[in-house]
Amino acid sequence: MNNLKINHLAVLVAVVWMFVLGFLWYGPLFGEPWMEMVGLTMEDAEANPPGAGVWITNLISSIAPVYLIAWLFVRMNVSSGVNGLILGLIFGFVFNLLPAMSNGMFSGEPYLLAWIQGGFQTVGWSVAGFILGAWTKTK
Repeated sequence: MNNLKINHLAVLVAVVWMFVLGFLWYGPLFGEPWMEMVGLTMEDAEANPPGAGVWITNLISSIAPVYLIAWLFVRMNVSSGVNGLILGLIFGFVFNLLPAMSNGMFSGEPYLLAWIQGGFQTVGWSVAGFILGAWTKTK
């Protein structure tokens, strides 16, 4: 019998994690090569800071997949960090990294761009999966 339910606090922590990872990933870790591959300069970024729409979309695109993973974990009875991490890794790889690679190849984008963009989601979802799997809540 499945006694798990969504732990909304764990979802919140996982969403915050995604924002922290994004700051690091597209900042000090891979910011320069990413900006070069997408045709941005620091001057362009500073002259055109993202508006509210970008941040609202970013928030929704962080919350929605984390809640989906939490919902799936409840139905799959995932109640350990290791199992959550493995499933998050699989979800991120299959639903983000592989499509980014395929799309990038067809559009002629640099191969590394797929690894940066898809890798962000894969790493993010892996750790989010660990958080959600380890921090379970029962009925």
